[in-house]
Amino acid sequence: MSPYQNLPRRNFWKTGVAQSPATEIADLYIKKFGIPADAQIATAGSCFAQHIKRHMSASGFKVLDLEPPPLGLPPDRQLAYGFGLFSARYGNIYTVRQLLQLAREALGLLQPAHAVWQKGERFIDGLRPAVEPLGFTEPGIVLLHRRSHLGKVKAMLERMNLMIFTLGLTEAWVDAVDGVVYPTAPGTLGMPVGAAELEFRNFTTAQTIADFIEFRGLVQAFNPSCRFLLTVSPVPLTATATQDHVLVATSYSKAALRAAAGELAAAHPDIDYFPSFELISSPVFKGAFFEANQRSVAPAGVQFVMETFFRAHPPHTAAAGPAATPAAPQVDEACEDALLEAFVK
Repeated sequence: MSPYQNLPRRNFWKTGVAQSPATEIADLYIKKFGIPADAQIATAGSCFAQHIKRHMSASGFKVLDLEPPPLGLPPDRQLAYGFGLFSARYGNIYTVRQLLQLAREALGLLQPAHAVWQKGERFIDGLRPAVEPLGFTEPGIVLLHRRSHLGKVKAMLERMNLMIFTLGLTEAWVDAVDGVVYPTAPGTLGMPVGAAELEFRNFTTAQTIADFIEFRGLVQAFNPSCRFLLTVSPVPLTATATQDHVLVATSYSKAALRAAAGELAAAHPDIDYFPSFELISSPVFKGAFFEANQRSVAPAGVQFVMETFFRAHPPHTAAAGPAATPAAPQVDEACEDALLEAFVK
């Protein structure tokens, strides 16, 4: 007998893909574990991860939001100031190294040397540069706000029993002094205060895996029941700092992240992988879920991803379900990576 003889139809391209309408492919995702009704869910990651938090909250899941907006702040201003995007107001976390250092800082294991950046005559938090568009008048105020924010992050790490993290990029800018990773390149939204020298880094699959294992260990040391669900953003790079064409650089980045997520899920029973990357980027869908720029994911694509997710993880409230679709904000407005397009000659 061949080892392939009794495999299900989903294991063969002919029956799993070619003979199925693209949007009706069955069993594309089989969950490793369920999400209990009382699960305290945290979300983080790149720009695409903003959709996950919004749709899950609208569908009745208990998604943590430990830094809610002030009462009376209009919805458009909430987005501009980084409220409601994730479970805390940390903005986009593009790399696993960035996630790891946020946890280390929140737990008192790291103090960045150049957290304060200058934006014109004002000062911003270089580790979440988009959450205060107008900045502050004094560096000390930035540090006070950051201290309060880190307290919320620590509470999130202690309370969550499921983290959904979207891996977005491998390219990053790293402080040469202490190795701290920043979410954007210098000169995009501001510049570090002091004699900071930032170096370009393009993380490998092995580094990404090692960073997530360390993050997982930090969390489970005091929160042993916490589990993790990984996704990979299907959004291509806006720009690359490598010598490669941006298309080639995107292929490397997504391949490295997809391989890392796959290895982590295969090796650990408490880590699952959800194929949002495949649902948008696979050639089977012929680019139908991208906007005209072939980069931004169209609302129909987001809806397709979330409907697939909800089939495996149905909402627990009778009133809520996959049809509970919130209005989609302009995610690129809350995405530092997209701002690099301004540097096109």
